[in-house]
Amino acid sequence: MSRANGDDKDRSTRDLAARAAWLSMVGGLTQDQIAAELGISRQRTQRLVARATAEGLVRVRIDHPIAECLELERALQARYGLAQAWVAPGVGEGHDGLPAFAAPVLERMFQASTPQTFAFGTGRTLRAVIEQMHAVDGAQHKFVSLIGNVGPDGSASFYEIIMRVADKASGAHYPLAIPVFAQSDEELALYRSLPHVKAARDLAKMADMAIVGIGQLGADAPLRDDGFITTAQLDDLRAAGAAGELCGQIFDAQGKFLEHPLNGKFVGIRVPIEGMPVTGIGGGPAKVPAIRAALAGRLLSGLITDEGTARALLSADAT
Repeated sequence: MSRANGDDKDRSTRDLAARAAWLSMVGGLTQDQIAAELGISRQRTQRLVARATAEGLVRVRIDHPIAECLELERALQARYGLAQAWVAPGVGEGHDGLPAFAAPVLERMFQASTPQTFAFGTGRTLRAVIEQMHAVDGAQHKFVSLIGNVGPDGSASFYEIIMRVADKASGAHYPLAIPVFAQSDEELALYRSLPHVKAARDLAKMADMAIVGIGQLGADAPLRDDGFITTAQLDDLRAAGAAGELCGQIFDAQGKFLEHPLNGKFVGIRVPIEGMPVTGIGGGPAKVPAIRAALAGRLLSGLITDEGTARALLSADAT
């Protein structure tokens, strides 16, 4: 065997060891489940996890870029014109390794020494990512909301994250304590005229980067489930061709924002804004159509997703 072939074989084994460790440590799978997932014996699973631990591939997180995921990242960048892409290794059906994978990506962003302003969306995925973050020294940065966190009944969103981000990174934070959507043009003008809202919106417009979730608009759309829109409004949006939402702004399958009354009542800030990078975080089968549409419309410049979603986005029938 040539040295090159030997190196390739060793890299392949290390990749498999890292994947097995990821499934064990992040996915919480048993050795029998890992063996079934990877198509190997239980004994080999034990050896691979032991090797990953011995070689330092495993700490709290997997410290090894799995080659297949790197290839998917490059393919996503090439296909959708992304500046950056990050793909989390799959952890098997019923498990979500994306938050644990995305957390250190954000940690590295917040560790930049140059002061920056980060604008944030909200939602389940972003909250899960922030909860996985370690505390970092980001006191030099500012963190601002792109979207309101109050429902029509006055209740606050359970998935608002700007204060959680600031707690983890110790930076100044600027929430938008307003509804996601106004009920009338007069109400919209009133909300946007409030000094604290105007200050936060102005800051968000000048942000160095936006970090957002990508919302799906299926029958269980979070916007409806969380009380920000009604079932009738969701049905109307879907009939109008809605495919997904970015910070409460609804877009179609081509990634074009709908000319819809609800979009016109949005109190926050629509992204992308020219010159502002927008990194989206999301994955899972239910979100594939929304993510694909956002990518088709060039609404994102960066994407953090999981292996299964990346493959779906790159499949032959993805247009």
